[in-house]
Amino acid sequence: MLATEALALPVVDMEMVLLAAQVDPPKADTGLTPGASGHVIEVERALNAKGLLTSGAVDGHYGTSTISAYAAWQRSLNYTGIDANGIPGPTSLTSLGSGRFTLTRTVSTGSRTDTYGGGRVNTRTRNMLAAADAMLSFNLVLSQGSYTSSNPSSAGTHDGGGVVDISVTSMTTTQRWETVRALRTVGFAAWLRNPSQGSWPYHIHAAAVSDPDLASAARNQIHDYYFGRNGLANHAADDTPTAYRVAFTWWEKYRRG
Repeated sequence: MLATEALALPVVDMEMVLLAAQVDPPKADTGLTPGASGHVIEVERALNAKGLLTSGAVDGHYGTSTISAYAAWQRSLNYTGIDANGIPGPTSLTSLGSGRFTLTRTVSTGSRTDTYGGGRVNTRTRNMLAAADAMLSFNLVLSQGSYTSSNPSSAGTHDGGGVVDISVTSMTTTQRWETVRALRTVGFAAWLRNPSQGSWPYHIHAAAVSDPDLASAARNQIHDYYFGRNGLANHAADDTPTAYRVAFTWWEKYRRG
């Protein structure tokens, strides 16, 4: 391929593709995510060219058909488990785009065996927690980390990466809400949970927006957060006080300022 031909290839923004992969699948229709559909459609065209996605599903909506097709692509690369979850990672997306598109604003989880606040997390999540911690006058302590299915009440949200529960037993009410705000500021979907909502004590549940390792249950919580809901099975309105809410964002966008 000539250099001029390579320059003419479409550019796919991985951050936008990941956003759609979280927001689109739970929708009742095939509505498009603003700013993402043009990037998603290039990924879908490549999946169609591989024989993994029907032409009718090449629509810019990263729905369940696209997730299934992308998971098939990952399996064709011999990926298994969380690596074949239908959500692009930088390596599989670069490979898919070979000769079809170039990739920008890649997102990577880094190591999956880092720790922070007493819990297992990936590198991206660790960096996010450290940034949120720096905004507070106290230290964050995790009651549950990522990549674990040990707590049935978590409904599978911790099975992948990017999800943590934070202990709030030593915090005042104000400190709890300040922590929610700090976590949201750096790119977590975060909520203060209370015993009236389920069989759990007070804690903060946080899911890192656009983490490629998110389990499907956690991705659905990002969808809820995007639309101002609580991330629980009842999909009720977010009960976070207005003073502690921030605009929807993710880690890479936050770092760019």
